[in-house]
Amino acid sequence: MTSGPPAGVPADFVAALDALRSQALRPEVHLTEIPAPVRVAPYSVALSADVVPGAPEGSHFHDDDEALATGRFVLLHDPAGQEAWHGTFRVVTLVRATLEPEMAADPLLADIAWAWVTECLEGAGLDLGLDVRAEGGTVTRVLSRSFGALAGTPDAVDLEIRASWTPTDLNLGAHLAAWAALLSTAAGLPPLPVGVTTLTRRFASRAPRRPTVGP
Repeated sequence: MTSGPPAGVPADFVAALDALRSQALRPEVHLTEIPAPVRVAPYSVALSADVVPGAPEGSHFHDDDEALATGRFVLLHDPAGQEAWHGTFRVVTLVRATLEPEMAADPLLADIAWAWVTECLEGAGLDLGLDVRAEGGTVTRVLSRSFGALAGTPDAVDLEIRASWTPTDLNLGAHLAAWAALLSTAAGLPPLPVGVTTLTRRFASRAPRRPTVGP
């Protein structure tokens, strides 16, 4: 006897979760499931990630490991749809990374970072306008310069990319892969060679829950 989705949880959301959990990512991307927002949509799941180079497959991320980039991936689902989404699902992502100081002076840094978003979506096999719609976001850069007793500290440029879009089908694994590729790009990791299969790095399976929607 085949068991169906948990009572009260839409089959589409269960299928989306299954697609996320089955997606293999490069081993430098360490995923963790975190509490999801409860007032934005009736159903949601959230992941955080740290990009740590040279981490062997199956290893655990430790606080003293240096993360080259961090981020969040949130999948929202409203069976009734939301007008701003133009659909019933919405992917909301965040990527943060510290870049080389000389990049702060590049007037095209924001344009380049946003181009990473579209390139990573397309690199995951997603067609903008067909598989992805209503994409949007912001790119923020902050230059940190130290003075006084900390004057010897090198300048640092912190980059933050916020991007969201609406998937048009349940192939959510490709959307997770695109976000992981964006994290890896911001972290400065070289792209995987064509034909190289990514090693499995999945988040722990948990039963989907229906958050309580408050006022």
